[in-house]
Amino acid sequence: MAKHALITGITGQDGAYLAKLLLEKGYRVFGLIARRGTDTLWRLRELGIEAQVELLNGDLTDLSSLIRAMEKSQAGEVYNLGAQSFVATSWEQPLLTAQVTGVSVTNMLEALRIVNPKARFYQASTSEMFGLIQAEKQDEATPFYPRSPYGVAKLYGHWMTINYRESFAIHASSGILFNHESPLRGIEFVTRKVTDAAARIKQGKQKELRLGNIESQRDWGFAGDYVEAMWLMLQQEQPDDYVIATGRTTTVREMCRIAFAHVGLNHEDHLVIDHKFFRPAEVDILLGNPAKAKAGLGWEAQTSLETLITLMVDADMRRVEKE
Repeated sequence: MAKHALITGITGQDGAYLAKLLLEKGYRVFGLIARRGTDTLWRLRELGIEAQVELLNGDLTDLSSLIRAMEKSQAGEVYNLGAQSFVATSWEQPLLTAQVTGVSVTNMLEALRIVNPKARFYQASTSEMFGLIQAEKQDEATPFYPRSPYGVAKLYGHWMTINYRESFAIHASSGILFNHESPLRGIEFVTRKVTDAAARIKQGKQKELRLGNIESQRDWGFAGDYVEAMWLMLQQEQPDDYVIATGRTTTVREMCRIAFAHVGLNHEDHLVIDHKFFRPAEVDILLGNPAKAKAGLGWEAQTSLETLITLMVDADMRRVEKE
């Protein structure tokens, strides 16, 4: 019999790539979806899997709908990827972020505990929990210091996952994922904003790219690589927490250079610094140490930043051409 998996946030970047991976492994994949009238399924469609995923109505803030989703899916693996995931919005909507990104983790854990406490649980934690870094390279033992309402909410969810693991012997693991991108990334995120701008400027549909702190550094990987780490965590005999990263950090400025150079442009000719895009509390640098994931899961990043950015620029070139 096929394994059953339930994915919250299935319409997001990670959810779509994870659904594709699980389908390829023979899973029956269920996705929780809050229907809000807009086309949220475009990522599933772009990967060619929309018809293969079984969608269930529900909301992370509504425990009753999560219980029903657990009952209908009969999931043996639950991947909790749903969240208000844009850091900038978390300052504008801190209470919503606390509920959807933080408290909802408890809702999902409770639904699992009530319906099937033997199910395995994955929580999407984040490098934003490190924030004001306390070590040059961040690993599972590095103290947390979140610098945004998003980071704080994610930290609540992270510790709740640990608490349910220790309190109720639930196979609950957290992946502390550093920044991971893809052609499916939302346009509001800086990497996609850059690759989309490179495509538009190349095709004469835009003249400039306005960004905030381009000296901030991030450890960027490919989302398609990172979802495999999620799956691997739930295949282990014992649950645990793992940093998932490339071990390389790069400035936003350098990322812009790579993207624009791929289409024969000089980013400096088009880049405008706009202070409205600066964060109220900045995270200057993030650099992950994925040694534990390599040793314990046999996982390591396969896609370089250069390859990732060119994939994204090429996808945006095709999108802009179709407009």
